[in-house]
Amino acid sequence: MKRFDEWNEIKKKADGNHRKLFFKERDIFYTKLGENIGYEQNGKGDKFQRPVVILKKYNQDFFLGVPLTSVPKTGKYYFAFSFKNDVTSYAILSQVRAFDKKVNEKNRYDPKRQI
Repeated sequence: MKRFDEWNEIKKKADGNHRKLFFKERDIFYTKLGENIGYEQNGKGDKFQRPVVILKKYNQDFFLGVPLTSVPKTGKYYFAFSFKNDVTSYAILSQVRAFDKKVNEKNRYDPKRQI
């Protein structure tokens, strides 16, 4: 069962978030992706979040990012890489999109942390 109502409450709180968050290209943050429909990538856990690599910083509030998964994936729309502690992550290239910084958690991604 989809959890759209839960996600809507979290999204309302994120919209009111005015904290300062500094980020740059190649940073990886836990980002609230939400509860989506169809083949769009969902966030995980109670905050609907997933790690996202910042590909392009447009300004201090807006960026282009690609969601990551730890589930092994193959094919032309996935890119496997390891950047810390020999943990392999998989970029979901078909899910690249623009994000507002309000959906980022203050914590940078730690591949050992469970969502």
